This record gives sequence, C-alpha cells and structure tokens, in this order.
Amino acid sequence: MNTDLTRRAFLQSAAIAAGGLTLGACGGEGAGGTAPAPLRVLILGGTNFIGPHQVRTAVERGHEVTLFNRGVTNPDLFPELETLIGDRDGDLGALAGREWDVVIDNPANIPRWVRLSAEALRGSVGKYVFVPYLTTNIREDAPVDTIADPETEEVNGRTFGALKALAEAEARAAFPDNHLIVRPTYIIGPGDPTDRYTYWPVRLARGGEVLAPGTPDDPMQHVDARDLGAFMIKAVEDDLDGTFNVVGPREGLTMGSLLERTRQAIGWEAAFTWVDAAFLREHGIGALTYWTEPAGDYLGMMQVNGDKAFAAGFEMRPLEQTARETLEWFNAQDAERQELRSGLTPEREAELLAAFRGAG
Repeated sequence: MNTDLTRRAFLQSAAIAAGGLTLGACGGEGAGGTAPAPLRVLILGGTNFIGPHQVRTAVERGHEVTLFNRGVTNPDLFPELETLIGDRDGDLGALAGREWDVVIDNPANIPRWVRLSAEALRGSVGKYVFVPYLTTNIREDAPVDTIADPETEEVNGRTFGALKALAEAEARAAFPDNHLIVRPTYIIGPGDPTDRYTYWPVRLARGGEVLAPGTPDDPMQHVDARDLGAFMIKAVEDDLDGTFNVVGPREGLTMGSLLERTRQAIGWEAAFTWVDAAFLREHGIGALTYWTEPAGDYLGMMQVNGDKAFAAGFEMRPLEQTARETLEWFNAQDAERQELRSGLTPEREAELLAAFRGAG
C-alpha cells in the first residue's frame, strides 16, 4: 500500500483517477428532473471512474449521450448507449461526419491527444469540455505548471501537471470561445481506484487506535465524483465557459473534522493518535492517503479557491453520505479488490504507533 503520497505521487494517482470499478447502470446520479433542452453529448472515455457519473446524470437529464472509447474498460457498462470505437492516439475515424453540441474530454494526459481530438471535432461540436486535475492552483487564474520539454509524452510525477496544463492550452486554442475547463481536486467516493479517502472509513470500521497524520487543524479538500459529474452536466446545460476549480466543502474541512465526521457517519468507536509530520518523515512517510503537511510547496494544495464553481451552481453532498456509501461499496467488492491501495497496513500502523509512543 502506498504510504508515501508526495506531490509527485498525488499527480500520478490523479492520472489513474479516471480508472476504477464503476457502479452499475444509468440513472440516480444527478439532481433529478429533465434539462430545459436536450443536448447531444459526446463523452471521450466514459466507462472508468468519473465518466460513468457524467453519463448517468446526462441520461437522467434527458440528453442524448454517445461514448467514444477503445471498448476495453467496462465495455458492457452502458449497453443502451451508442459507443463509437476508436483510440485517442490517432484512430479517430469513427468521429467523422458526426455532430454534437458538446464533447467532454476526460482521460487525456498527453497534449497531442487533445490536439488530435480537437482537430477531429472542430466544426462538429459546439463546446469542448476538458477535465485536468488541480495541483496547487489557488485560483483559476494562477500560473500553471511548466515543463522544460513540452514535446515529451512521458507521464510521471515531474511531468503530469505540466502536461495537463499544456493539454488545457490545446483545448483553449482549438475552441477559444467555446471551451470549459473543469479542474477537480482529489476525487473521492464509491469506485475510487486509488483508495485515497476509502482508506479512512475502512480503517475506522476496524476501530481501535488509529494513526492520524499531522494535526487536527491541517486543511483538507476533495470532491465526490458524483457531485463532479452533476456539476459538469449542469455547466454544459448552462453554457458556461472558462475555468472552474471544483473543490469542497464550501465551509472548509480539516483533517480532524474529516476523521471525526467519518467515524460518526459509519458508527464505530475509534481513538485517534495524532502523529506529527516530522516523525512520519523520519519513518519514510511524506504523506498519508491524501493528507500532506501544509508547508512549503504543499501549503496551498488543500486551500484552493472554489468560489467560482459554487457561485455557478456546484453542490457537494455531505461528507457523511460519501463516507457511508464508500464503505458500503468497498464492502461489496471481492477479496482481491479489498486490498487497500492507500494508507497503512495494520502491521505498519501498529509499528509506527509503538515507535511514536516510545519516542515520547
């Protein structure tokens, strides 16, 4: 399990946040009701982690949804929808001769992929929606990551953020007057392939003494994948343009309140032992799940301004609901999937707690 989620690891984990186990058929995702006018929506990908929530919301709202993907990941998830088979990396022929009101581009890490897709769709779609991931941008207009070699296609912790920024630029260049950039922070909820938040309800359900990283006052931010999907469809319906940081909760959140609210939501008793960042670093842990000490380069990582998205109608479900439903989803998985991909093993946690008590 990953116990050293540094900024580089955050970026790498964000790259796979579009993957993971999905949650069934269409319906039950959005705010309910029918959109004022149905739209023709093309979703690139659509069958991994965040895509299915967009699909379900769009279908529930009465939109006509077409998927474009390789037909590899969860190919039977939406049998009732039209799926065009192709590849972002050059095999875009299935898009030719078709028209849509909007395209949602979820999975692109490589700027060239966005350029190819945008070129193939220019004149065929009204709006291009691109979903990168936040790094430490406090505001929508803050400077983005840069890279020495903008032509590289090697995606790693050093290049991920900059490549996403370049991909954003490709979308803006191709659709200068009709682009929507939606930048989510850490995406959590049922189906999360990284287990960044999932670790906490699962761990708290075991009870006992729980290693809590940092201090109770350390800031935290995230977005439930279902709320992200609902906002994106609403933004498309409202014909929004520009860049939106999608982060929450609006009232703010600390590591202490995240853990206590999660504990109360699942109804188990647990005692928190707060272990400071310096001790964790000494024992090889730069970060734990999606907590990172708010200092240095990481000072603003959990203090991103999401006011613009909230003003545009973004709504975030209570953490307690996400906690309960994430635990329910995890408990329904098979034994292989229940090997947590983030956090501490019970043995490692006990070892660290014993060492921490000994150091005191």
